[in-house]
Amino acid sequence: MHKNILVIGDSCRDVFIYCKCERLCPEAPVPLLDISEIKNNGGMAMNVYENLKVLTPNVEILTNNNWSDITKTRYIDSITNHMFIRIDHNASNIDKFEVVRDNIDFKKYSAIIISDYNKGYLSEEDIEIISKKHPLTFLDTKKILGKWAEDISFIKINRKEYNLSYDNIKNNKTILKKIIKTIGQDGAEFNKKIFPVERVEIRDLSGAGDTFLSSLVHSYLKTNDIEKSIEIANKHATIVVQKRGVVTIEHQ
Repeated sequence: MHKNILVIGDSCRDVFIYCKCERLCPEAPVPLLDISEIKNNGGMAMNVYENLKVLTPNVEILTNNNWSDITKTRYIDSITNHMFIRIDHNASNIDKFEVVRDNIDFKKYSAIIISDYNKGYLSEEDIEIISKKHPLTFLDTKKILGKWAEDISFIKINRKEYNLSYDNIKNNKTILKKIIKTIGQDGAEFNKKIFPVERVEIRDLSGAGDTFLSSLVHSYLKTNDIEKSIEIANKHATIVVQKRGVVTIEHQ
């Protein structure tokens, strides 16, 4: 039986513009890019949602209505996958979650995923309220962690995000014991235990954290075993980093 999952977070549209670069621009010492392919997909929380849709039909999302107008555009060499530049548009013009917060029936869902890219959709207060209203919450956030996250069930952050929050949480055992830290090619760490991954050639890291989070939650709802779920999430993330652009689990 599929269990209902709700994703809450800020979303955007990822745009990948693949180019050929064979010479410098005659007007300035910059690469001259000849566009060969353009790809679009939902990004940030929308990418978590798209990954989960592959795994279960019972997933919903609450996100900013204007997500498709907020873009992250990457210009990438089509042969080497080298990124020349990323241009963000409209990132500061985002809807607010508080408008719909009080109308959510949290009892409908077996788990809540908070995918917070800290673009303004969710406040610390929003996240704290969600964590108090539901017994099983998973948080992935770009915010500096604090007491407002103490009621979250599991917190997935990467090494850089952990280091930025460390001084604020180093004495907070309640938060520290909930952190699942992704550590790149070394895998993930939870409660001082390392969960290694197979060494592979990495082509693109874009969206890998979203894949990890989606797989982690789906697996946990099936197994109720967080360590096993981390191992499965590691495997899925390892697969997608070998692909070009942002891909979902189905593109294994």
